[in-house]
Amino acid sequence: MKILNYLNLNQHPIQCSYSFDRTHDFKEIYHSHQGMELLYVHEGQIRVIMNQQIFDLKPGDLVYFQPFQLHRIQLKLEDESRYVRTLFVFEPSAIERYVAPFPALLAFFHRLWKEPLHMQVFTHLPQELTLRKLTDFKHRMDHASTEQLLEEQALCLLELLHHLKAFEETSLQSPPPNRPSSFVAKQVMEWLEEHYSDDFELNRLAKAIHLSPNYVSAVFRQTIGTTITEYLTALRIRQACWLLKTSSLSIEEIGRSIGLHNASYFSQMFKKHVGLSPYRYKNISSKG
Repeated sequence: MKILNYLNLNQHPIQCSYSFDRTHDFKEIYHSHQGMELLYVHEGQIRVIMNQQIFDLKPGDLVYFQPFQLHRIQLKLEDESRYVRTLFVFEPSAIERYVAPFPALLAFFHRLWKEPLHMQVFTHLPQELTLRKLTDFKHRMDHASTEQLLEEQALCLLELLHHLKAFEETSLQSPPPNRPSSFVAKQVMEWLEEHYSDDFELNRLAKAIHLSPNYVSAVFRQTIGTTITEYLTALRIRQACWLLKTSSLSIEEIGRSIGLHNASYFSQMFKKHVGLSPYRYKNISSKG
């Protein structure tokens, strides 16, 4: 299971995938990546878990993720239904220069990119208009020359951001009501966010939220679709990636900061989940 994706954003800062059918090759894992992500649902229903919240998305909805934001997408498909989505993944620092001439759009872009936001789901977007824009984007990018592709992708992305900005106030989804089971999962995720750098003890977590260890484990797996240990690993890898990209800490110091005091084990675990050693990842990130 790889937790980090899209390392090639350092070479090409925008990746697009239009109306792609992921029904049969989809993997439900917690993951994060260096860039921002905009995901528009064409067909199917999905459940998004992020920020210790759970959101159900339907066709016509769009969700975005900030850099290195841990998230998980679960399919909620009935028989013979499909999951089709359009995806933009991009390095925001490389796109900022295209947005800079437009102050209001730049402020909106910075909010999506950098500010701690409670809601990250756009609902009730005008489907006909949105689909027409996405179809136009695909046509323009498909017919752009190699030299023009990045510029055309950036322009399409700017238009999509402008489209979202126009519906920002009316479209952002309000918080869904918490079910008892999702409330327990939310408590677990919040506790782990605060304590991922500690040695993990299930009994300590369960005591903190006043429930039995077995109940906490069972409810978390039923609600989130993964074990508490797997989620904790994803948190640690996400933080390690962020520190490798943004700090001057040594590999050993980063391992200790995420609760892994054995440098060799940290390196092995990082390579297993990212596909690169911490040293190689840091070297690639420094060239971005």
